[in-house]
Amino acid sequence: MTASEDPRRPRLIATDLDGTLVHSDGTISERTRAAVLAAQRAGSVFVMVTARPPRWLHDLDDLVGEHGVAIVANGAILYDVVRRQPIRTRLIEPAVALEVAQAIRAEIPDVEFAIERSDRYGQEPHYLNRWPRPEDALVAGIEVLLSEPAAKLLVRHPSWHSDELLARINPVVAGRVTASHSGGTSLVEISASGVSKAAMLADFAVGQGISASEAIAFGDSINDLPMLAWAGTSYGVANAHAEVLAIVDEVCPSNDEDGVAAVLERLFRR
Repeated sequence: MTASEDPRRPRLIATDLDGTLVHSDGTISERTRAAVLAAQRAGSVFVMVTARPPRWLHDLDDLVGEHGVAIVANGAILYDVVRRQPIRTRLIEPAVALEVAQAIRAEIPDVEFAIERSDRYGQEPHYLNRWPRPEDALVAGIEVLLSEPAAKLLVRHPSWHSDELLARINPVVAGRVTASHSGGTSLVEISASGVSKAAMLADFAVGQGISASEAIAFGDSINDLPMLAWAGTSYGVANAHAEVLAIVDEVCPSNDEDGVAAVLERLFRR
């Protein structure tokens, strides 16, 4: 019996990666891989919906399924993981991004900026990386970084928690862009106005002929909230942000306990 034949099974499975599907050490367990592949064999569409840039999806192409795509950069890019090219983008226009960056720096002088484009990462010279910097990274001032449309503007503070930084940034940028965070230390991620994981996921679902009521979603952080609200059934992993745990339909085991796999095994048990 396929997912479309069994109303108890979701036709669409959407999940965040880091903190949700991925273990804290950056790996995906064999249990989780097996559960995802089993759900796909049963007829469900599985899609990864992540804040990661495109280049961080290339080692997960075995999970994308027949459709071959993932939603990346917090919903700014629908990305063909197999062909390694964007299908659809919703980017921040340079003038808007520069205006927002300058307003944030005027309010919080000690922030540093980085950007993700569809095909390149860039940062200010003193931006503190939490990951290895790509060899082709653009290192320049903010005016150069934002001379082209960007998928994300990254704002890092040397010491504040991401929640505090987001609370300070939101009043500054309200109405011009979308600000959120994915649980990263002292990091806020800014997208074009109206961009979210939920918006791109809803478009993807329409293309698959699937309604929100036929979808389930998994997440752990602030940037997952719109997606979790959109899905017919939402799951927060036990390690999720308090705001996530407050709104989800169900709480499953943590990312390190393979919570997503546990739910899929239950839903797709023969």
